[in-house]
Amino acid sequence: MTFQAASEAFYAALLDDDPEQLYDRAPCGYLTTTPDGLLVKANATFLELTGYQREELVGRRTFAELLTAGGRIYHETHYAPMLRMHGRVREVALDLVRGDGGRVPVLVNAVLDQDTDGVPRAVRIAVFDATHRREYERELLRAKQQAEQSERRAQALARTLQSTLIPPSPPSLPGLDVTAAYRPAGNGEEVGGDFYDVFEIAQGDWVVALGDVCGKGVDAAVVTALVRYTIRALTVQRSRPSDVLTSLNEVLLAQGSERFCTVVVVRLRLDAGAWRATVGSGGHPLPLHVSSRDGMRTVGEPGTLIGVLPDVQVSDRSVRLDPGDLLVLFTDGVTEGRRGSEFFGEQRLRRSVLAHRDAAVPAEGILGDVLDFQEGRARDDIAVVAVRVPVLSSAGEETAPAREEPRP
Repeated sequence: MTFQAASEAFYAALLDDDPEQLYDRAPCGYLTTTPDGLLVKANATFLELTGYQREELVGRRTFAELLTAGGRIYHETHYAPMLRMHGRVREVALDLVRGDGGRVPVLVNAVLDQDTDGVPRAVRIAVFDATHRREYERELLRAKQQAEQSERRAQALARTLQSTLIPPSPPSLPGLDVTAAYRPAGNGEEVGGDFYDVFEIAQGDWVVALGDVCGKGVDAAVVTALVRYTIRALTVQRSRPSDVLTSLNEVLLAQGSERFCTVVVVRLRLDAGAWRATVGSGGHPLPLHVSSRDGMRTVGEPGTLIGVLPDVQVSDRSVRLDPGDLLVLFTDGVTEGRRGSEFFGEQRLRRSVLAHRDAAVPAEGILGDVLDFQEGRARDDIAVVAVRVPVLSSAGEETAPAREEPRP
């Protein structure tokens, strides 16, 4: 008998208020056993659920004998002790072995009936067919496993994409020392949108780009790849960083993504033996320039975000880089690094830049200070690129920068 048929019989019996019918045709199986488990009564619903005849069970089988091997173990180790201790058990999931050898999942509620002296008299058991519930749970588990597999594949794809966005080490620039450092947020499992790139246009003509695409995950990684390689293509045709950023804005808007980004582009040109840096920023933190002549200052104008509005306000600012000068590009994961409610901030960044100005790898030193401030765990992605003009000795050779102990 199906659950629906049993329910109809139950409610029909209610009209006549027949206790026998109420018990026998109830929408769940009803059993009564002795305290040691021997079946002494079973309603028709239970018999139909399990496929047994009444004479095969009553007075001949215990409730535990109707369970699977695992169910019998659970009965002895958990079900029976809980029943004796608390006088009842609720919603215990078990599998019954049907008369034809098949299995049916059930939920069991049981109550221990005692006399006035507390001596057990009988155990009354309600058995609910859990076939559809068990299948629903399996479907949920399968869906969860498929979602987890999809998430792992997406993370692997995003990490693969990002590995192409962050060069393992900056290329060697004749006449310049370029160092870079990158650290993803948290444990690095979620891919972010920070990137940097250093590439050559012509002899004595290089581009440094650093940016931050909003968001994390595969979508952000895809847009980051688009931004990086679009900048590479545009700088071949457009010499001014502001023109590159304007065209990049058009590309992102045409692409239709809701992702936007902040980007700073620096064109480094060698002219008559001296380097000049031209800086254009699209909503990105401005680079810091450290020189013995002018001290430390920012270079450029902030500009507007890239990929939001059809018209962007970006401009170019140039600065000469003398021997010993340092230009530091960074993402907001540096200044917005947090410890509690306190930010790393611009003043700490300036002190860090000065402290590592003459170090062999100033970018790593700055990154290390930001991580130390956050007790070793980056709250956001961090990217730093440092460009330095080496100081020439009296013999015309580059002087070696001070060596720092490697950070663990």
